[in-house]
Amino acid sequence: MAQIAYILLCHKNPEAIIRQAKRLTAAGDYIAVHFDASARAEDYATIRSALADDPNVVFATKRAKCGWGEWSLVQATLYAVYAAVDAFPKATHFYMVSGDCMPIKSAGYAHRFLDAHDMDFVESFDFFDSNWIKTGFREERLIYRHFFNERTQKRRFYTALELQQKLKLTRPIPADLDIMIGSQWWCLRRHTIEAILAFIKERPDVIRFFRTTWIPDETFFQTFTRHLVPGREIDSRTLTFLMFTDYGMPVTFYNDHYDLLLGQDGLFARKISSEAHDLQKRLGDLYASDQMDFVISNEGRRLFEFLTGRGRVGRRFAPRFWERETTLGRGRELLMIACKKWHVAKRLVAAIEHHTNIPAVAYLFNEEDTPLPDLGGIETTLEKRSRHRRALMRMVFDHYESDRLVICLDTSSLDLMQDFFTDRAVVRLLEIECRFDDDYLIGHAKRVGLAGENTSEATMARLLPTIRHDMIFERDSIRDVDFPNASRMSDTASVDENADALVQFLSVNRDVAKTLAETPHLFVD
Repeated sequence: MAQIAYILLCHKNPEAIIRQAKRLTAAGDYIAVHFDASARAEDYATIRSALADDPNVVFATKRAKCGWGEWSLVQATLYAVYAAVDAFPKATHFYMVSGDCMPIKSAGYAHRFLDAHDMDFVESFDFFDSNWIKTGFREERLIYRHFFNERTQKRRFYTALELQQKLKLTRPIPADLDIMIGSQWWCLRRHTIEAILAFIKERPDVIRFFRTTWIPDETFFQTFTRHLVPGREIDSRTLTFLMFTDYGMPVTFYNDHYDLLLGQDGLFARKISSEAHDLQKRLGDLYASDQMDFVISNEGRRLFEFLTGRGRVGRRFAPRFWERETTLGRGRELLMIACKKWHVAKRLVAAIEHHTNIPAVAYLFNEEDTPLPDLGGIETTLEKRSRHRRALMRMVFDHYESDRLVICLDTSSLDLMQDFFTDRAVVRLLEIECRFDDDYLIGHAKRVGLAGENTSEATMARLLPTIRHDMIFERDSIRDVDFPNASRMSDTASVDENADALVQFLSVNRDVAKTLAETPHLFVD
């Protein structure tokens, strides 16, 4: 009978990971865990301690700091695969899952299904001829070298790309490979995995190529499987049921989706909401049950397309769901930096992205040209962003696939701060207090249109006290509200004092906080 070694990539929610591992191994299967090296050390320690006595659990011997679109995701997967292959010689299949995945069939059904289908299940479509990539880059993913993370190092990513395009620094694709593309959620037989690992050892040139492709987790295993396994032994689909909205956002499943999920032609589903406790329990009980009869209707994607196409205003199937979403989501953490000097907050945000695993967006409610992903139009104007603020934030959370997010707000945005603090999410505020000399105030007056290049010194002298008082008023208004979970940095405070504020704000260790507080030229105008 089939025995599955699950390859679990995760970076958060240690208690959920522990429950998932215990659920899967209780059915006689195995699991290899890779916990992101950028995540909280105490969370990793919690997981290791809780699962230390389970012989069906193994941890990747090495851990990678994972970034979306980077080689690090493939490297993390390989670390877990190597550990699983060595630890579980009886495993017949290796199944890739994330912390947001849950089974939608019983373990017995999954084993019987794999026994009856001697196939590798992996989406594996021709990179160039298929329409799997709907928008954005296609060949640019391959023919140029990508050294930076598009989400956290956007400027460097596109500067490097534009330079290569300008200088025509393209590179050849390995001649003996037909590049394939598909979902990263695969289930591969043992001999396929072993063949892939042997190929990796024999072909370091191919590994060097994939190390600098963009989003290699959508091409690496997909290409190698097709290269090494006869086409008749590949079912080009994923056994993990997932859907995407028209805006490219993954559809999240809630308590009322239980019956729909069981009717889909898959063994797992992604993404299960962290708030859907009833759904999680029912699916967990289902996996441990002896149920073998499932009516497969497979209508999920068609139903979703029909309801969104009709414009039905519903709980989750509406095309403009930002008009009715009212919360960021329990379990999420919104970290707001309030600072009048935008360049100071942006420098701190850049340092946070560099030294932690927390994504960040600067001044998205104050600056029209803040880089944002395509979110279906809601992101196009400041007016839309502010009007649909909570829905916008939900979509940004989903885009980064993170439950923690840093944003920057101008100190004048008190209404936004107050609104977010009433949400069910965990909300924290870091106020950065800065001194304002006359040169800064003059520049500010010109930026906001209160003064021009030809404004007289006499007029400016009358204007500056009012502007300074207005900034002090904004600062005092924030403090008068007395927000919970609020901390403060200052350009007059010591490094240690500012590090204390960052520990409270970001929940990072002291060394990381001190490094952030020592960010070069942080408060320099």
